[in-house]
Amino acid sequence: MDKNNVEIIQINISGEDKPGMTSSLTEILARYDAFILDIGQANIHRSLTLGILFKTTSDKSGFIMKDLLFKASEMDINIRFTPIAEQEYNDWVLRQGKNRYIITLLGRQVTAKHIAHVTRAITEQGLNIDAINRLTGRVPLQEDERAPKSCIEFSVRGTLADRSKMQNAFLELTNTGQIDISFQKDGIFRRSRRLICFDMDSTLIETEVIDELAERAGVGDKVREITERAMRGEIDFCESFKERVALLKGLDESVMADIAQNLPITEGVDRMMTILKRVGYKTAILSGGFTYFGNYLKQRFGFDYVYANELEIENGKLTGRYLGEIVDGRRKAELLRLLCQFENIDIQQAIAVGDGANDLPMLNLAGLGIAFHAKPKVKATAQQSISTIGLDGILYFLGLKDSWIEKKQ
Repeated sequence: MDKNNVEIIQINISGEDKPGMTSSLTEILARYDAFILDIGQANIHRSLTLGILFKTTSDKSGFIMKDLLFKASEMDINIRFTPIAEQEYNDWVLRQGKNRYIITLLGRQVTAKHIAHVTRAITEQGLNIDAINRLTGRVPLQEDERAPKSCIEFSVRGTLADRSKMQNAFLELTNTGQIDISFQKDGIFRRSRRLICFDMDSTLIETEVIDELAERAGVGDKVREITERAMRGEIDFCESFKERVALLKGLDESVMADIAQNLPITEGVDRMMTILKRVGYKTAILSGGFTYFGNYLKQRFGFDYVYANELEIENGKLTGRYLGEIVDGRRKAELLRLLCQFENIDIQQAIAVGDGANDLPMLNLAGLGIAFHAKPKVKATAQQSISTIGLDGILYFLGLKDSWIEKKQ
């Protein structure tokens, strides 16, 4: 193709989606040996928008546009032609090396106000939106038929002018309690996560098991007060752990079985675990709680690994002591690193999820750390957070769509 004779043309087609539309139009381009430089298509309801950027020669461009116009008229669709200057095209190609980011809006409902707030922040940073996708299912008009969650994902490109300003804009919106916003760099590791590690108490289950045990032992108020101080990071976890376990001395072992059978499971755990196993994730419980309850969840939901604290039992009763090393924040991070080595994956391919101060080391170490319904200190420090819906919200942070994950395999 003679460089001096080259023309670059963008065509934009819109109209009712009909079978064979893309095929009919690209066949015309093929007939004249036009070279397609880029192509993209989107469907909303029954409407289609198709864009094609192609290059051809000046002696063919007129025939191509004439044939495309006739075909568009025949199919009752709209078509628009835009010539693109070579320098403009080259500048556009050079921008493909810019950083790419994924911004995910997640909540019970995502409103026009939420979208306007986020897109304004994107514009202020000089970023360009490449694509917008709805990850949750289509929305019915009847309120009582709507799904209990909504998620929209933005793919953006460019160089951030001020990351902290953008994050503050998002934080302002998430502080309303109606929406969660995830901001992730889009790269090879985001698309190749392999391991996900969970805290147990107040994450996989909606309680602190040690508080449940304490109630049965008649020391509930004392243990709850120590637990809250530890989770807020006000006292050392190991010290608080020893104090709380000591208060359980004399409790009958059978109480643990009864508590396990009645654990309040967090919303979305079953769905999340079903999908994670289906797509090949390894899953682990890394808990400052107790192995007895971690193993119960492992058996029920199919977790691959459980690392927690072992209570000492003699003659069917708790002794007030524990066995082995305490699983605190430092140990959780260490276990996360060891699991990555065992699974032969990079730490950037790991995800960690938790709610308390003792989860921060593993949340900050993992490639993706998610604070789940977390304490304010943890939410402010973690990379990402979910506070509006259940644990299956994690699936959307991984880019999984309902239309993919709900299909029977």
